[in-house]
Amino acid sequence: MIRCAFSFRRRAAPGGSIALAMLMAVTIAGHACAQAGEPIKIGYSMSLTGLASNGRSALLAQRIWEEETNSKGGMLGRPVKLVYYDDKGSPSEIPAIYTKLLDVDKVDLIIGAYGTALTAPAMPIVIQRRKTLIGLLGLAVNSNFNYPNYFVVAPYGPDAKPAFTKGFFDAVLPQNPKPRTVAIVAADQEFSRNAADGARENAKNGGLQLVYERTYPPATADFGPVVRAIAAVNPDLLVVCSYPSDSVGMVRAVNELGFTPKAVGGAMVGLQSPAIKAQLGPLLNGFINYEFWLPVPKMQFPGVTDLISRYQARAPAEGVDPVGYYMPPWAYAQLQVLQQAVEGTQSLDDAKLGDYIRAHSFSTVVGDIEFGAEGEWTHSRVLQVQYQGT
Repeated sequence: MIRCAFSFRRRAAPGGSIALAMLMAVTIAGHACAQAGEPIKIGYSMSLTGLASNGRSALLAQRIWEEETNSKGGMLGRPVKLVYYDDKGSPSEIPAIYTKLLDVDKVDLIIGAYGTALTAPAMPIVIQRRKTLIGLLGLAVNSNFNYPNYFVVAPYGPDAKPAFTKGFFDAVLPQNPKPRTVAIVAADQEFSRNAADGARENAKNGGLQLVYERTYPPATADFGPVVRAIAAVNPDLLVVCSYPSDSVGMVRAVNELGFTPKAVGGAMVGLQSPAIKAQLGPLLNGFINYEFWLPVPKMQFPGVTDLISRYQARAPAEGVDPVGYYMPPWAYAQLQVLQQAVEGTQSLDDAKLGDYIRAHSFSTVVGDIEFGAEGEWTHSRVLQVQYQGT
C-alpha cells in the first residue's frame, strides 16, 4: 500500500487561514497520493469480434467502472488499469490470452471472459496458478472443476443448469390442457449443452415426455431442416438453447414453416438485443425467453439507473447496444465484487480474496450477491419474458 507523509510549518496568518491552508494542502496532496504508484492491473479476455455486440457492450460498462474508480482514488491507494484482449469469440484463443496476461503483462488480478465456452478454457490455467476468478455469464462452468476460488456474477443460483430454463417450464406447464411432450435442440457448444442438460431435468420434473433431443453444429446457417425434424414429432413444447445467429435462424425457420407448439424459447442468447428484436419484429411474438435484468420497480437496485444512464449516453458513439439492459449491469457488478473483495482484505492475494468472497455479501448494481456452492449465487433469479406486440 502506498503511504504519503506530509509536514507543515506554522506561519502567522490572520483569522483561520492557517487551518484552511493546511486543509487545502492535505486535500490536494491526498488526491495525488491516491493516484501514486504502479496501477493495479486487472486482466481478462473479451469478445470484441465474433460475439462482438455483447462483448463490446460489456467492455463499455467495465471502462465506466475503471474511470469511476480512478476518479475516486483507485484501489489500495493505486490507480486501476484494465488489460484485455479480443478473444474473437473463439475458445481456442483463451489459453494463450490468459497465459500472456499472467506471464507477460504481469496482471495482478484476473476476471472471466464473456460466456461459458470462453471461460471454461481458462480454468486449467486459473487452477494451476491458484488464481481467484470472477466470471461474467458462464453457465455452470465450475460443475466440471469444483475449484473453490471460482465465482460467477450471473444469477443462476446453486442449481445453475436447470435454473436457466426453469422459468420457461414454470410459465407453460399450468396451461390447460397441460403440455405432455417436449423437444430440446441445442448448439453443440458448452453453454448450450449445459442449458439443454438443465432443460432435460426440468422436463423430467414436470412429468413431460422427451420426444426429440439433438445438437446442431455451431456453423449451421439453415435451420429449416432442424425445425422440420422437430415438427415431425409434433412436441407440445420446444426448448431452444442457442447463440445469437442461431437464435435468429431458429425464429425465422419456426415462422416460415408455420410450426406452432404450445410454447417455444427458453435459452436463446441474442433475443435480448434491441438490434435483433428490431430485425425480427413480429416474428418474435409468442416466444418465451430468459432475461437477467429489466428496468422494473423490484430491480431498481442502488446505482443501476445511474450506470444505465451513463452507458446510454456513450453507447451511440461506441456503436454498441444503445439500451444496455443485458450486459452492462453484470459486467459492472463483476468488477464491483472484485473491488469490494480487494478493499475488504486490503490485499491482492488470491487466496485471501477467495476466502473473503466465499464469506461475504456484496452490494452491486444487480442487487446483493452471496456466493455458495461452486461459486454460484446462493439463490436463483433468472427471469423469463414473453415477447408480445413486437
